[in-house]
Amino acid sequence: MTRLSHFLAFAALAAVTSAQAAELPAEIKQAGTLKLTANSTYAPMEYRDPATNELVGLDIDLANELAKRLGVKIVWSETPFAELIPSLQTKRADFIISGIQDRSSRRETADFVDYLTTGPQFFVMAESEAKAAADLCGKKVGTTRSTAFPLEIEKWSKQNCEAAGKPAIQYVPGENSIDVRNQLKQGRIDAAVQGSETLPYAQSQEPGKYRVIGAQLSTGYQGIMFRKDDAVLRELVTEKLTAMIADGSYKAVLDKWGLGANAVTQPMLNAAPQ
Repeated sequence: MTRLSHFLAFAALAAVTSAQAAELPAEIKQAGTLKLTANSTYAPMEYRDPATNELVGLDIDLANELAKRLGVKIVWSETPFAELIPSLQTKRADFIISGIQDRSSRRETADFVDYLTTGPQFFVMAESEAKAAADLCGKKVGTTRSTAFPLEIEKWSKQNCEAAGKPAIQYVPGENSIDVRNQLKQGRIDAAVQGSETLPYAQSQEPGKYRVIGAQLSTGYQGIMFRKDDAVLRELVTEKLTAMIADGSYKAVLDKWGLGANAVTQPMLNAAPQ
C-alpha cells in the first residue's frame, strides 16, 4: 500500500470510531493518568539527562504534549527494550512511545500509529579503515539483540556480501545501544548498527568519535504502539497528534532534537513495509 492509501484507510477507520472516541477510556479518565514505560538508553528519543537525572527526549516531549491535550498526567516507568511489548500486553503501559519500530511481525497483537521515519545505519570509529559498507563483509558488527536490527544485518549481508562471494558479516549482540557503542570503543567489534535518528546525537556528545558509513540498511517508521482492542485510545491519540502536526508543535519538538528531517506529514496506521 502507498502512504496515501494507508492514510485513507486510517481516515475511514477514524470515521467509524469517531463516535466512540469522544472520551478517554473510563479507567484512564477516572485515574487522570496515563501509564507509560520507556527504555531510557536510546538518546535522543528517551534517556536520563546526566546533569539532572530527569527522563528526557523526543518521545518524552511528544508524550507530555499528547497527555496535556488529553487532559491527563503521565506516570512514567522504565524497562529494558525487550520488556516494552510485554509491558503493553500485560497492561502495565497504556501505550508505548519509546523508539519502537513498526514491523509486521509486531502487528499480530498491536497497532502502530507511525510518527517518525527511521532506519538502521552502520557506523564505525572515526579512525576505522572501512570506507564503504562493503568493507564490513567478514567483520564483527554489533547491535542491540532485542531489536529488529540483527535480522536487518543478516539480510544486508546476504544481499551485499555473500551474493558477491565475500564472507558474511559476523553479528555480535549487545544489551542496548550504550553497550554496543562501548564494545565498539573497546575494539571488540569493528562496526555497529543503530537507528539513524540516534546517531547525530551520539556524534554531538562525542565529537569526532564516530563515522557513519554507507546508506541506511532499510527505511521504516517508529510508531506509537497500542493494543488492538484499544481503538478508542488509539484514535484519541491520533487526533491529538494530527492537531500537533497541523499547529507546528510536532515540528517544534523534532527540531529541538535535531530530527526535523525525520518528520511525517500525518500519522499513519501500520504504514511500515511488510
